[in-house]
Amino acid sequence: MKLYFSPGACSLSPRISLLEAGITSTTQKVDTKTHKLDDGSDFYAINSRGYVPVLQLDNGEFLTEGPAIVQYIADQKPESGLAPKAGTMERVRLQEMLNFITTEIHKGFSPLFDPTLAPEVKQVFKDKLGKRFDWLSTQLQGKDYLMGNHFTVADGYLFTVVNWHQWVGIDLAKWPVLVAYQARVSARPKVQEALKAEGLIK
Repeated sequence: MKLYFSPGACSLSPRISLLEAGITSTTQKVDTKTHKLDDGSDFYAINSRGYVPVLQLDNGEFLTEGPAIVQYIADQKPESGLAPKAGTMERVRLQEMLNFITTEIHKGFSPLFDPTLAPEVKQVFKDKLGKRFDWLSTQLQGKDYLMGNHFTVADGYLFTVVNWHQWVGIDLAKWPVLVAYQARVSARPKVQEALKAEGLIK
């Protein structure tokens, strides 16, 4: 498998999942501003929507959209415990959480990276994210991870997007439960490996 990624982007989530699952893969860096690969070729030829992540499967197919990709990865190595068994209520709960992360957290951050938006407009989005962080704090109270005491693909995804707070002027100290959660996930050896691979830490 090959993962098309951009350092620090949401593609960090499937990278974490691949490492946690113990799946050997290659990576291809994408410049999301120019939509070019390192060799100068057009990324739109890989994904016509122009964004990462994209996972190229061993049969040559391309899989897009982070929540779908990480579940696919988890299902390749069910013994990893990265996702509950398909068809169970626990799996539906994981999908529920992945959908919350992608629509309410991930997309909530997106406008904050738009240089054309006025500060007062961005503050509206920050306030909305703050309410989502309030809710996440209640969900994580007394738990190591989102689904309980076992790390899943939802944790890799949430960690990735919440980590963007440092680049958009959100002080996470207002949510000590989230601070502790981010530190706990970050300390995982495979997460450290992913962060180093993308040049986010030394």
